[in-house]
Amino acid sequence: QVQLLESGGGLVQAGGSLRLSCVASGSFDGINDMGWYRQAPGKQRELVATVTSGLTTYYADSVKGRFTISRDNVKNTVYLQMDSLTFEDTAVYYCKADVWHHVFKYVYWGQGTQVTVSS
Repeated sequence: QVQLLESGGGLVQAGGSLRLSCVASGSFDGINDMGWYRQAPGKQRELVATVTSGLTTYYADSVKGRFTISRDNVKNTVYLQMDSLTFEDTAVYYCKADVWHHVFKYVYWGQGTQVTVSS
């Protein structure tokens, strides 16, 4: 079993910054892609950013230039640095990891961390 533990959410004023962390623990052979998704009230969950094991990154258009995703493969941790936050960034942020067990790949989600941006 694999657990994803997120941290770093909270309340911040518009224009401010937050840094989210997500660490994967448990029994697995490796981690492929890791990423962050978010879900605002009344909306579907949407992709924010992803990073491959080779450190190739992808960003949603809405966060390009403001958010930076990174990962530490030794620590099995993915980070999301969020700058210039706006009210529209308010959401529950979820960490996702594609984890290898032997030859099978499984998808795991964290429990979510609330980010609230006050205008």
